[in-house]
Amino acid sequence: MREKKIHFVGVCGTAMGSVAAALVERGYRVTGSDAGIYPPMSTFLETSGVEMHEGFRAENIPEDVDVVVIGNAMSRGNPEVEEVLNRRLRYVSLPEIIKEHFLRRRRNVVVTGTHGKTTVTSMMAWILEACGKDPSFMIGGIPRNLGKGARFTDSEFVVLEGDEYDTAFFDKRSKFLHYLPEVVIVNNIEFDHADIFSSLDEIKLSFERLMRVVPSQGRVFVNGDDPNCLDVVEGCLAEVVRVGTGSDCDVRLEDVEYAPGESRFALDGEKFLLRMDGEFNVRNAAMAVCAARFLGLGSDEIRAALEGFEGIARRQEVRGEVHGIAVVDDFGHHPTAMRHGIAAIRQRFPGRRLWAVFEPRSNTTKRKIFQDALPEALSLADGVVVASVAQPEKIPEGDRLDVDAVVDKVKRGGRPAYHGADSGAIVDYLKTEAKTGDVIVIFSNGGFEGIHEKLLAAF
Repeated sequence: MREKKIHFVGVCGTAMGSVAAALVERGYRVTGSDAGIYPPMSTFLETSGVEMHEGFRAENIPEDVDVVVIGNAMSRGNPEVEEVLNRRLRYVSLPEIIKEHFLRRRRNVVVTGTHGKTTVTSMMAWILEACGKDPSFMIGGIPRNLGKGARFTDSEFVVLEGDEYDTAFFDKRSKFLHYLPEVVIVNNIEFDHADIFSSLDEIKLSFERLMRVVPSQGRVFVNGDDPNCLDVVEGCLAEVVRVGTGSDCDVRLEDVEYAPGESRFALDGEKFLLRMDGEFNVRNAAMAVCAARFLGLGSDEIRAALEGFEGIARRQEVRGEVHGIAVVDDFGHHPTAMRHGIAAIRQRFPGRRLWAVFEPRSNTTKRKIFQDALPEALSLADGVVVASVAQPEKIPEGDRLDVDAVVDKVKRGGRPAYHGADSGAIVDYLKTEAKTGDVIVIFSNGGFEGIHEKLLAAF
């Protein structure tokens, strides 16, 4: 019997590359292509035995290929996508191939919600790892304890960041619908992803569909303080556990105490310590603890693992401090995430002046959907800088965020504010305005032209 051949279109994504390498380990011949092939992913794939091609070309697809995995970023017009369709080859999305090869008959934990997915998934993966369970995981970030965003093992446990974004150009269902969950965590639900959802109700419908595929012997842990979360779990056949601070919650989050660099809380009278800041992270940790208990782990081993959790790269990460000015990186790109991020940074750096620098880069924040919510969130800082909308040509002018209006509204509230055309202009402004003792937090879901290093060098 000949060896099966699988080709990945867009192989250098973190999850795509990790799955490709895992399939090589399982005896498949794997090829892949991408527009940008560079370290560390190129080195990882090469040492894993994946044959790579730079650029997208029809001839990259082997003549005798059995299945082609098409990445979420690929669309019609891509030469390899067109070749697959013209040859009528078998093709699947990444979530589909993960389901078929790595999720069946496993204990899959799917972490969902508008905010906190990466943090809770990382906590869950680390707790299982620290307890000797060697879990598989797929995370949209890099947990410091684990050093990578994805891996696939032979463990019975799999932890997945469950994105509500669509699966592929040919499958507009949310990714999380493919993940065969035993456990689902629903952190919170707000409007986001304006490029694929037209309303909050559409997003909630996708979550309701997820609830329909949780097995009756499974478990759903839901934010009991979020009405949108409670709406989507109505009628779920699995047991639903409400976690939060409200009197109606099944698991109460109590005795919360904050100090710079750490937070303490209790669940069902049992105390836990988390070396992270802010209410959002306490709620994240509570969800991870509840799910870990359901999987059979004891409170003492969960407690020890949680105390050792070191956080995630790009989530409130201090990139450096020069002459008493700290630069902090945060992935926040939604008003709610930024609001909670600012609160957490204030907890970590009490009494220091805080600058919030925001790049409107996501498909939602580039639009005027949050025209009023953004200045309200950013005004929680002492000073505000907003960059120009990234790739503005992709959003019609009438739908585009008005950055000047955001800045003007912040100024009217009594805060200094500045619209910077690019990272260079922002660095020049902050070099003049920032003083010893200040903290500058950068909110962006992209590289932001290396602004963190530019600021540190300027100071």
